[in-house]
Amino acid sequence: MNGIAHKRESHGAFWRGEGPSLILIPAARQDLYDLNNYPSRFHDPRAMWESEMRRAEPLVGWPTDGILTVRPNLGVIFVPAMAGQNYQLPGDAMPWPGEPLTRDAIRAIRTMEVGRSETMRLAAEFYAIHAASGCQDIAPYHPDTQGVFDIAHLLWGDDLFCDIADPEQSDWIDELLALSLELYLKATGHVKCMMGEPAASMIHGHGTSQGVFFPNAGVRMAEDTATLLSPAMIERLIVPSIEKAAARFGGTFAHFCGKHTNFFEQLCRSEAVRAIDLGNPEMYDTRWLLERCAESRTVLYSRMAAEPGEGWQVYVRRLAALVRETGARVILRPLVFPAGRDECAAMRDLWHELTMPL
Repeated sequence: MNGIAHKRESHGAFWRGEGPSLILIPAARQDLYDLNNYPSRFHDPRAMWESEMRRAEPLVGWPTDGILTVRPNLGVIFVPAMAGQNYQLPGDAMPWPGEPLTRDAIRAIRTMEVGRSETMRLAAEFYAIHAASGCQDIAPYHPDTQGVFDIAHLLWGDDLFCDIADPEQSDWIDELLALSLELYLKATGHVKCMMGEPAASMIHGHGTSQGVFFPNAGVRMAEDTATLLSPAMIERLIVPSIEKAAARFGGTFAHFCGKHTNFFEQLCRSEAVRAIDLGNPEMYDTRWLLERCAESRTVLYSRMAAEPGEGWQVYVRRLAALVRETGARVILRPLVFPAGRDECAAMRDLWHELTMPL
């Protein structure tokens, strides 16, 4: 049994409630993205693959629960660019969307073929290079697909918020979300087909070199725009879009940045959402997060805030105690960790011991 198959089994036990919470320990502190010569790598799938592999390979055999992962790191414009939206490639940042599209351009989504788009061709070449490499220890996963509402925001721009507030534009908002959903489904389905991945399961790395096997969810959605909306707007516009998209793929893993406690609660209540990641966990009370997850049986797959001066042993014991007390299930991406292999193994073993179901 290779490393990925073994990890899939242990992750399956976690999802069934038969194993301890998981911990994804890095080998060293690492920037979220490798931006060195990024614009040239964006258009060069082999250079992109080599860069991703350089980030993952040091973790082969590392004492961590994570499955090693790589992806074509094409940024939030991956899906909108398929609809014809232009984008910028600044030298020191990830891609940024260009001007919003016209209504007619967005309506053309109905007849477009995502496989012919530039960004999908770049992704296809990346996956072909990885498959030809024969690598058995590192799994490929999805590019950044965002969520339906975020895609609508990228395509239509900030006019989206004015139109939401204008009753005369309600038909257009419904149409825009339907078209964004169609684009999401086309793009995600095409990627999963290219990868040979089942519709209702996945390995997902969420922008890191370590990922998780989801036996009960086939997609990931990021809805960062939600933090700008009221609870009522989220309930009316965002959650239904998440659930419609997730229905095709058996469930979803959700992410958002910023602080919006009501959005977090609505995600927890949704039967389509299997796990949640927070881009800014330090903005929340950790116990409150774990209590909401325990109540809804939603997994917190996220970084979790450290307290000032906290060493890894204190950090692990504090969070594990909260996991035990609340009954939550957690996939921890720690913010405090030791540098050496032996101590990382000790950290993993301590986390497993303290979070094993009673």
